[in-house]
Amino acid sequence: MLSILVTGAKGQLGSEIFFLADQYPFLNFIFVDKNLLDISDRQVVDDFFKEYEVDVIINCAAYTAVDKAESDQVMAKKVNHLAVKNLIDASSKQKIPFIHISTDYVFDGKGFKPYATDDPKDPQNVYGKTKMQGEDALFQSGLDNLMLIRTSWVYSSFGNNFVKTMLRLGAERESIGVIDDQVGSPTYARDLARFILESIPRINWEGVKTFHFTNEGVCSWFDFAKAIMDIKGLNCKVNPIPTENYPTPAKRPHYSVLDKRDTREFYRQEIPYWRDSLEKCLELL
Repeated sequence: MLSILVTGAKGQLGSEIFFLADQYPFLNFIFVDKNLLDISDRQVVDDFFKEYEVDVIINCAAYTAVDKAESDQVMAKKVNHLAVKNLIDASSKQKIPFIHISTDYVFDGKGFKPYATDDPKDPQNVYGKTKMQGEDALFQSGLDNLMLIRTSWVYSSFGNNFVKTMLRLGAERESIGVIDDQVGSPTYARDLARFILESIPRINWEGVKTFHFTNEGVCSWFDFAKAIMDIKGLNCKVNPIPTENYPTPAKRPHYSVLDKRDTREFYRQEIPYWRDSLEKCLELL
């Protein structure tokens, strides 16, 4: 039985892996959050691996407060870059596979076709830059059996996210404005969690293998919000607005669609369409 360490266990993705864990009886999970394992502290990480036997690391921990990162750069780098290096060092010492989750924000968001896994990276905000630094740590390590998964627009029945915000606003207001000139692919964290867990037995390669995982299909934030209201039957009118009418501290990408061709070839299950997965999540909410 493989022993799987899952960091960021109380986040959206970590919570979904915890939910699915019983479906994988051949895996033994060790779930930790920052209170149980501070991955940004090198000595704490070293001590942990002396005490626990781990066969695979899944790093779901991340600093994801995109706007706050602009003024909290030290902490963002600490979690998204330096902590990743600590886990990579542990992976090297233990000679075990390491799965790391990254983001569409490592790209410039100025494209017009889905970003391939090897397209040039050019993040436009602090969050994206620190996540790119975390990715670079993987590629610079020279280790084998490293899996990098980029995703986007993640939501879940767990934690705080866009879907829950829209449900709250939809119940409170008669109308809301939502940006319609930023385009991407929503990702139900449970679908991403399943992809990760199904991949574990197949990790056996040289260096780093990069995958993009989102739900199928493309929409704007406006389309996403409209679908939430329609599916839940909320009488809240969603009005489209341009990005310039909703300024934020961090610059957002206008185009976040990721090319999943390599993922489709590798994955043995069909990737669900974004609206179908949204309906399943909303049933839980």
